[in-house]
Amino acid sequence: MQLPASSSPFSSLSRRDFIRASALAAGSMVLARNLPAASAAAEPIIDVHGHLSYSGRTDPAFLAHQKALGATLTILLPSGVRSANHPGGSGENEPARQFALARPGEFLFFSNEVTDHPEATKVIEKHLKLGAIGIGEQKFKVDCDSPGSIRVAELAREYNVPVILHFEHDLYNRHIERFGKVLEKFPTVNFIGHAVAWWGNIDKNHDQKNSYPTGPITPGGITDRYLTDYPNCYADVSARSGYGAIVRDEAFFKDFLIRHQNKLVYGSDCAETTGVAPSCFAANTIAAIRRLAPSKEVERKILYGNAKKLLKIA
Repeated sequence: MQLPASSSPFSSLSRRDFIRASALAAGSMVLARNLPAASAAAEPIIDVHGHLSYSGRTDPAFLAHQKALGATLTILLPSGVRSANHPGGSGENEPARQFALARPGEFLFFSNEVTDHPEATKVIEKHLKLGAIGIGEQKFKVDCDSPGSIRVAELAREYNVPVILHFEHDLYNRHIERFGKVLEKFPTVNFIGHAVAWWGNIDKNHDQKNSYPTGPITPGGITDRYLTDYPNCYADVSARSGYGAIVRDEAFFKDFLIRHQNKLVYGSDCAETTGVAPSCFAANTIAAIRRLAPSKEVERKILYGNAKKLLKIA
């Protein structure tokens, strides 16, 4: 979406900033963007990747899962309005917003829509105006540099919000090897990579058809290079793919944590109900980060500080 030209002396204040400030002026949204004092005192954890009704999980079970996990603030990622080309759910923008508003200080929400839907940016923008703090999870059958993907990135630039992308070979956000061009085109947009193709490609010799590789990692993978080369590239350590990347080669991942300590954020993306290790891989991921982080400072960055800064949480 393009802003109209203006000769006003206030033209340097973009529409996105005005809308964002107006939304935050509402009391509920101000509360929703601040952590409770009690949570902040108990080593808070920000989970950047939560889903409502995941595999039929009820809301009470989700709340219990997040509490057991230790997540003090969870970001809700809605799906888009699905179609025959993008099966598997229904629009969740408004349910995510309502869920978050009912639980200020514990939940915030992103906005989302199917990337190549003809009104994708219109739908996403509507909920950005209502207080969404990012876009995603973009998990749709498009190339990562498709025209629709570019339009979503343009909207993210306009509103100064991050985008979470699910990369899966030959399926979602295809052609990860071309994603560097998107990072270059939008240097002010922060992109957060996630899922099987993202984490598989920390290995230089990754077999793109293997969603859950095991065994030693050869340094020099494409996503490792993206994190190194592009200041606007981040990674969401969530789901079975994120946990698998950690435990398949812990010696490699120890160095990975050091190199990218300012680029990694924690997420659960977990459908189970206990929130407790060993059955919950999201809990296992937290334990692995705590075990492998070279210092308490690095651990705190990944489980809390990086997301707080990236998402502009007060």
